[in-house]
Amino acid sequence: MPAAPRTAVDKALDLIEAVARASRPPRLVDLAEEVGLHRATAYRVLVDLVRRGWVLRAGDRYLPGTAVLQLSSSAARNSLGALARPVLAALSERTGMMVNLQVPEVDRSRVIDVVRPDRLAMISSLTGQALPVHRFAGPLALVAALSPADRVPYLRAAEESGYPLEGPDGLLADIEDAERTGFAVEYGRNEQPVASLARAVVTRPGAPVCALTLVGLGPDFGEARLPGLRERLREATEELARILSGPGTSEVTEVPQVTGVTGVTGVTGVTGVTGQASPPPTSAPVFPSVSPPPSPSTEGPA
Repeated sequence: MPAAPRTAVDKALDLIEAVARASRPPRLVDLAEEVGLHRATAYRVLVDLVRRGWVLRAGDRYLPGTAVLQLSSSAARNSLGALARPVLAALSERTGMMVNLQVPEVDRSRVIDVVRPDRLAMISSLTGQALPVHRFAGPLALVAALSPADRVPYLRAAEESGYPLEGPDGLLADIEDAERTGFAVEYGRNEQPVASLARAVVTRPGAPVCALTLVGLGPDFGEARLPGLRERLREATEELARILSGPGTSEVTEVPQVTGVTGVTGVTGVTGVTGQASPPPTSAPVFPSVSPPPSPSTEGPA
């Protein structure tokens, strides 16, 4: 059976997706080739996308537009939480641990959803709070998945708080270990009785979307049990990465109540803690000159 012809909507979405996933802002010829359109056709569609704010034209290159950025702020709070909730619930049930979902911000991570079993009710969920990399496993896992250049704001925040970067007990050694193993472990640095294990969810190298963190009491992370917890967490993060990478997931079983989050980034990246627009971590070049569209209780680690 022959494939159905692409509609105008298909062509527009193909171009938006190509712009969003590009490692550096693409040119017209790059976009036309990637999505399989004639250059003139791609140009006509891009004119409309620029006019509507879905694509931003900077010189001869294209970037995600303000409409995408506004949408991704809502997506981080709502859609990401809704898509991840079944994974969090299943992981909590399989391990008996509290599980939280975090997204990266400018220089820390923010907890946007938590599943907590009754036995761990004494541990604060930290929902809505922004967490620094030198005190929590979640942001440590996220920073370890970033490129070295994109780690700088997180390292600067730790250094400004007085935390050492160098040496065997410094933050750089912790990041190196988390990058090597794929897991970040925290034993009581933030609060002595509580420990945590985190892993980033990565759909594109160097750009972690979010992190899942197992949180419990210190004995829950003993040597005998730690390998099994790592495996369960690895399975959960890979499952969430598959969900986020898949085409058009249109149904969810539950919409989590995300409270206390005033500005969440991490899907495509927009709003920081203060609500000011801020770009996601990226090593792509920045184009400052933008052309107008072409005419026409116990606080636990996390």
